[in-house]
Amino acid sequence: MSMSIFELITIFETDRNQPPDSINALLDFYQQKYIHSEIDINEYRKIYYYLHRQGAISAHEYA
Repeated sequence: MSMSIFELITIFETDRNQPPDSINALLDFYQQKYIHSEIDINEYRKIYYYLHRQGAISAHEYA
């Protein structure tokens, strides 16, 4: 993956004007960016798998 966790958090902070409260919030943020066509499927998959390996759980996985 070409982006670091620092870069992912910086993008979140720039967009939301606050830091993410958890790694799960970070994952949900990037899921929304994908849903709104702000990132493509390849970028989203890389981010998803990277954050998932770091322990992130999507709100959609809480079934």
